[in-house]
Amino acid sequence: MSYDFSEMIDRRHTNSVKWDVKDNELPMWVADMDFRTAPAIVDAIKRKADTGIFGYEEVPDAYFKAVQHWYATEHNWTPQTDWMRFVTGVVPAISSAVRRISHVGDNVLVQAPVYNIFYNSIVNNGRHVLSNDLHFQDGTYVIDWDDLTAKLADPLTTMMILCNPHNPVGKVWQPAELSRLADLAAANHVTVFSDEIHGDITDAGHGYTPFASVSDTAANHSITAVSPSKTFNVAALHAATLIIPNENLRNSVDRGINSEELAEPNAFAIPGTIAAYTQGAEWVHELNATITANKQTLTTFIQQHLPKLQVIAGHATYLVWIDCQAITHDTQALCDVIRQETGLFITAGAVYGGDGHDFVRINVACPAERLQDGLDRLVQGIHAFQAK
Repeated sequence: MSYDFSEMIDRRHTNSVKWDVKDNELPMWVADMDFRTAPAIVDAIKRKADTGIFGYEEVPDAYFKAVQHWYATEHNWTPQTDWMRFVTGVVPAISSAVRRISHVGDNVLVQAPVYNIFYNSIVNNGRHVLSNDLHFQDGTYVIDWDDLTAKLADPLTTMMILCNPHNPVGKVWQPAELSRLADLAAANHVTVFSDEIHGDITDAGHGYTPFASVSDTAANHSITAVSPSKTFNVAALHAATLIIPNENLRNSVDRGINSEELAEPNAFAIPGTIAAYTQGAEWVHELNATITANKQTLTTFIQQHLPKLQVIAGHATYLVWIDCQAITHDTQALCDVIRQETGLFITAGAVYGGDGHDFVRINVACPAERLQDGLDRLVQGIHAFQAK
């Protein structure tokens, strides 16, 4: 491998949200990797810093061409650059779109268990959460199509937030599923906001499909959000892109992101993103191999040492979803004991809705040595929980 994903970096006392923990604690919760980002990004930021001038900036065409290049070469989709808009983050863009595309009192549909901040973007803006809960069966999650059809047909449902690929369950949605969803949304005049921030991180042979790429119907009824933040561990650069093929929809979203001041980049967002999307492919491919190996290590370890737990075989993200219902239906209590007894900080699944109370989420985007430390603590913590 050309890049070092084994370096044990000390991130304590660096203003890291993830690592704002006690000295004996090991955080494996928030979606933030413990790997240094691609060297090309660091070099681009250093060159920008060397200019010594950080005035107001606009987004150049090179930025949008870099996004286009990445999706054409990595995901077999070539969105037009005039469909794109720069935003300072996916979550702020979701909240802005909720305000522009739906009305107070409307339903915004999600598929629980799902990324918990979606709920905030809906409720905080006076809309109602309507969940088409995913069904857990035979060790995987599937869509309840009858329920989805009924809930999209509700006159108050005007928007859906799709997680593609799905966080936290790691599901890579297939083109046929996305196309069927697009047809249902269009038939019911529902706009789909597709959060595709985890799309680059997949196992070999399990690449994700951008929602807007599956059909003209999907393209014309959707807003796609992409970002290098998860892929390259650069969340603090605050850079993301909205891709909106439908001109009327794009104009409406455009007014929102401009009136809410979400369209102005910081000095490092543009050069960092361009470097990521034009020079970062090999780094991402090696990252994905590392994450896949870590997921396999975790799965084997749990099968051998914690056989009552079941790892959900998701093929996307570096977040692993683990079924704990054989030992508890209250994984918040479980996570509290694990952290208290061992210092391991993982996420209880209840915050994601649906059947999340039976699950925990663990971040495996770290060196193998740190992962092993976490797994050893996990065994210790679960044994302590069972002994209580």
